[in-house]
Amino acid sequence: MLITPGSLLAKIDTPDDLRNLDQAALPQVCAELRQFIIDNVSVYGGHFGASLGVVELTVALHYVFNTPDDQLIWDVGHQAYGHKILTGRRDVFHTNRFYKGLSGFPKRKESPYDSFGVGHSSTSISAALGMAVASQLQNNPKRHHIAVIGDGAMTAGLAFEGMNHAGATEADLLIILNDNCMSIDPNVGALREYLTDITTSPTYNKVKDEVWNLLGKMSNFGKSAQEIVSKLETGLKASLLKQSNLFESLHLRYFGPIDGHDIDHLVSVMNDLKDIPGPKLLHCLTVKGKGYGPAEKDQTKWHAPGLFDKVTGEIKKKVYATPQPPKYQDVFGHTLVELAEVNEKIVGVTPAMPSGSSMNIMMKAIPDRAFDVGIAEQHAVTFSAGMATQGQVVFCNIYSTFMQRAYDQVIHDVCIQELPVIFCLDRAGFAGADGPTHHGAYDLAFMRCVPNMIVASPMNEQELRNLMFTAQSDIIQQGKQAFTIRYPRGEGVMPNWKTPLEAVEVGKGRKIRDGKGVAILTIGPIGNYAVKACELLEKENIQPAHYDMRFVKPLDETMLHEIFQRYDSVLTVEDGCLMGGFGSAVIEFMTDHGYMARVKRLGIPDAIVEHGEQIDLHRECGFDPQGIADSVRELIYTGRAVTV
Repeated sequence: MLITPGSLLAKIDTPDDLRNLDQAALPQVCAELRQFIIDNVSVYGGHFGASLGVVELTVALHYVFNTPDDQLIWDVGHQAYGHKILTGRRDVFHTNRFYKGLSGFPKRKESPYDSFGVGHSSTSISAALGMAVASQLQNNPKRHHIAVIGDGAMTAGLAFEGMNHAGATEADLLIILNDNCMSIDPNVGALREYLTDITTSPTYNKVKDEVWNLLGKMSNFGKSAQEIVSKLETGLKASLLKQSNLFESLHLRYFGPIDGHDIDHLVSVMNDLKDIPGPKLLHCLTVKGKGYGPAEKDQTKWHAPGLFDKVTGEIKKKVYATPQPPKYQDVFGHTLVELAEVNEKIVGVTPAMPSGSSMNIMMKAIPDRAFDVGIAEQHAVTFSAGMATQGQVVFCNIYSTFMQRAYDQVIHDVCIQELPVIFCLDRAGFAGADGPTHHGAYDLAFMRCVPNMIVASPMNEQELRNLMFTAQSDIIQQGKQAFTIRYPRGEGVMPNWKTPLEAVEVGKGRKIRDGKGVAILTIGPIGNYAVKACELLEKENIQPAHYDMRFVKPLDETMLHEIFQRYDSVLTVEDGCLMGGFGSAVIEFMTDHGYMARVKRLGIPDAIVEHGEQIDLHRECGFDPQGIADSVRELIYTGRAVTV
């Protein structure tokens, strides 16, 4: 089912087509663009509210600026659906986030209009500043550089670092703060709009610059006169706005706030800002989900709702005849509350993902012991370390891909100081439609190489509960080691998942089945694929053994000695990077202990794997059930393994 665009939108194949329209036509373009997004996402799924909130901003930016020569960065990239539609991808937009289709985020190799890939937040200011400085070095002063940053992204330290540097340069950089009224003062008054109109007017800025230069030439006043006038202007803005201005203090000229849904005003202001040199910030107030009532009322629910009826607003849910397994994140959330109700030392920490990680369950049940620290992964880890020094049992819950941003803190603030912080890494392995920026491909490799760190992954929901129970126990908390538990996005395998809690011996794996010729070693939920592969092979009278190793660090060396003494062919399977991961750990053990065996490793290759359903990506990389079975056959028929 292809969505038919409106009459004006159907004629816009590039921003040049948009710029050829009269400004009076822009409200209709906005209305058609918003409807096109609603129609597509309701049928095909994807992120929703964020892009609806920036429709007018998107149209104004491409109308005023000469993209792609003028470089535009969206931060975070799930705001960019309208941008994609206006930049030549309208007719294939229905493939958004599907396997082999458009990426759900801006992507440099997808379009020249995507000047920077943005899947993680808060990178736009630094990147745009780098582009602006490069343009200066290349003597290209007419090129504009625009970073559109959402209010949540402003909470990360990287955004502040970029602004702090930008204010010390003369780079032509425009930062647009897309404030959806959730975290920054939303009030809009006539006085503020009037101030914006005055401070963005070419006449005002021409007079100001002329007066500035004149004061600098006056021998009796000189630089002191300029400093006095600058302080007066800053003080006036601060007093009229009834707040000190962080951006002005960083030497970013601040304009706003303005209505981010007034297309005519946006175009007027942006045209004026084009002629104002140096780093500057435009504060736009928007409504996330604008133009679709249910999304405006419940912005969290409609961030990425899945398929829905656009008329009734009913979100479509699959109906099953039998009970289904829960999501791993929900098992984590409910188990954390269960543990915290018994252990009063337990606290939970998440960086801006309480719903996505199910930390919101504890935030509702025990609000004074659960903390959402905003998009600030580095702070989340060090904050957790600080609490751990005082004896709190800290579950720091971060998506695997976002933990990459806090790696220094894991080493410096947690492991070197021997603090038993528990890291629960959600979305480990392939993240699905969010693609390579969100795949949790590297955590097994980067966590297992750090001293004072235990690294484990459960094969099912019961194992997740037991590992969490083990990690908070006194014996682990007194052992001065951090404890990483990684688990994937999506559903588990146990409809009846709420089993009694039992401690797990650290570094102890388990044998799933005995066998002949080949031993399959798995880590985490991907082991369930191995179970299916063994069932396929059983029909061919091929009977590999299967071991669920549970821990990547420490490895179960007793079990590995048994395996290498019994089997001359070993297959390792992991939903993580092959380089330095679980399979590498097994080979290191084999080499260190003088064993000689044929080892084949399955996992994520040394390549960027694109987006798609998890099973499609597993199949592509060769570790779906059929791929595992094929690898066992390869070892049987081309190796030294025997089946008798």
